[in-house]
Amino acid sequence: MRSARIARLLAGTILAGSFLADGAIAAPREPIEARVPMPADIPPPPPRRDTGPVMPRAIINVPPVNSPAMDSNAQAAPADAPVTAPAPAPAADIKTAVEKLFAASDAQITDKLRDMIPNNKLEKRLERVPERKAIESAYASRGYSPMWIKDGQLTSRAKAVIARLKSADIDGLDPVDYPAPDFGSFNSAEALAEGDLKLTISVLTLARHMQTGRIAPTRVTVEADHGNHTPEPADILKKINDSSDANAAFDSFNPPHAPFKALKAKLAELRANASVDPASRIADGQVLRPGMKDDRVPQLREKLGLSGKPDDTTFDVKISNAIKNVQKRADIQASGNLDSKTVAAINGPKPSQMADTVLANMERWRWLPRDLGRTYVMINIPDYTLRVVKDNNIVWRTKIVAGKPQTPTPLTSEPMDHIIVNPSWYVPQSIIQNELLPLYESDPNVFNRMGLEVKRGPDGNINVVQPPGAANALGHIKFAFPNKFQVYLHDTPEKRLFAHEKRAFSHGCMRVENPTKFGEVMLSLSMPGTTPSAEQIYAMYGKDERTYKLVNRPMVHLTYQSAYVDDSGKLVIREDLYGFDARIHAILKSDERRVADVAPPVDPKRDLATLKNNQEILRRVERREAQNPFVFFERLFR
Repeated sequence: MRSARIARLLAGTILAGSFLADGAIAAPREPIEARVPMPADIPPPPPRRDTGPVMPRAIINVPPVNSPAMDSNAQAAPADAPVTAPAPAPAADIKTAVEKLFAASDAQITDKLRDMIPNNKLEKRLERVPERKAIESAYASRGYSPMWIKDGQLTSRAKAVIARLKSADIDGLDPVDYPAPDFGSFNSAEALAEGDLKLTISVLTLARHMQTGRIAPTRVTVEADHGNHTPEPADILKKINDSSDANAAFDSFNPPHAPFKALKAKLAELRANASVDPASRIADGQVLRPGMKDDRVPQLREKLGLSGKPDDTTFDVKISNAIKNVQKRADIQASGNLDSKTVAAINGPKPSQMADTVLANMERWRWLPRDLGRTYVMINIPDYTLRVVKDNNIVWRTKIVAGKPQTPTPLTSEPMDHIIVNPSWYVPQSIIQNELLPLYESDPNVFNRMGLEVKRGPDGNINVVQPPGAANALGHIKFAFPNKFQVYLHDTPEKRLFAHEKRAFSHGCMRVENPTKFGEVMLSLSMPGTTPSAEQIYAMYGKDERTYKLVNRPMVHLTYQSAYVDDSGKLVIREDLYGFDARIHAILKSDERRVADVAPPVDPKRDLATLKNNQEILRRVERREAQNPFVFFERLFR
């Protein structure tokens, strides 16, 4: 039946005109009349009952009138006999059919996929082994039938998937990374099979990037480890293909956290305003000093919240003093003069610049675990803040001191395991390597004078310990969440540091402004029964070391949020302290972008050389230790 309908359609349309590329019908060059001759004793065929034209999936040879291939009972019409062409189907209907139906059958596409996919033929198209195996398995399970084509046309799910690929920018991603094949331009089974396969690969890439980001964290900083939460490729394909709503299925791969969703909404706002140049921005110009006149002064006065006459253009002392406050907050020399750096600090970043910062932060949110924990501690390094969250509600917050740019606080997620009152300090390897050992080279008595115990660890490394005491670098209390970077939260004797707005002073660990209260909060959330209050913890200071092993271990997340939306819904931008935003932008604008989602290899030779060097220094330290016992740390921390 289908072949008969196709033949009738071709007889009624191909003879009447030809198809254009977009599905329209081209008018014939000359009027043509044609009819199929019928013997006089054979009644004409019944009227057509099919509902509309059906375009062929493959080229069908239709014998011309009077050809030998015709029915032997047919008689040739006289050459001068009048002929009448059947009425062609409406052009709009034909165009719709051409748009919906492809030039190859599902069976033909299946044959091509069966040839493309097995026997490691995917290697040239896809380097990721897990995704390659998932694709092989997925297509094999369906007998290599196309995943996005059915009955010669794109499925509704395929159309929804393609639309989402093309709008990946709403998720802070780039549609260029997820090419959607132009199925309408394909005219062979092989091209359609290639398109089906490419669409599958783009789906896997988009879902993976939505969940884990476009850039492997260690390409931005080697000290990053939030765990591996890369989605299984087979699970991606199952979720997308089983869902009745492809958009909702894709959304499930985005971070579910409220701060990420807030940044996504702000990104849309910033892009909508990216081309707007606010009239309130101060223009660049000559450097202004007190007593000078300039047309920008009234606008500057308004921007700084100062009173004055609208027509007064004098840069006076009052404005200069306000400028000094701006300069201090921006770490600019507080001259009180208006220069280009100060203008930039007053104006703040442009919408396009803020959008770039938001994009970098959305990328880092994708690095974090999907489940932050029912109870967790969130450190925001550029904001120098600590928040304790339970059941999505902030229950306590305080200030912190974070690592210096030369010794940055790492990015990691680990459970808090125990709290120690009156702790010993086990000096991190980073401090031993970068500070103590170089000091030892020039001052062999440094360990003795600074009061550190030096021991050989089971791994061959140097281990250095400072006993509890008033001068202990950790202060009176330590909050341990074991991690490979050997950092933790702790008290500090240097309380003056919390008066600074920017508090990047440490060697990587985080110092807590009110550690005693923090101890009370964490013990109450992590231990059953009655736990010590802040007053009771304070009373323990200066006595024996005491360890509290936590039962319900809360997660600790060390994050780098240089952009976030505050409780009032305002977008807050912080200084790119460690240059992570700039590094992300540089990767996305360079050739590295092609491989950015693959972590760079680790150099084992470098680690082996470090170990050998440590062993040699340790032997020298041990020889001197035998001659002199120890004293310690004023030099390291002065």
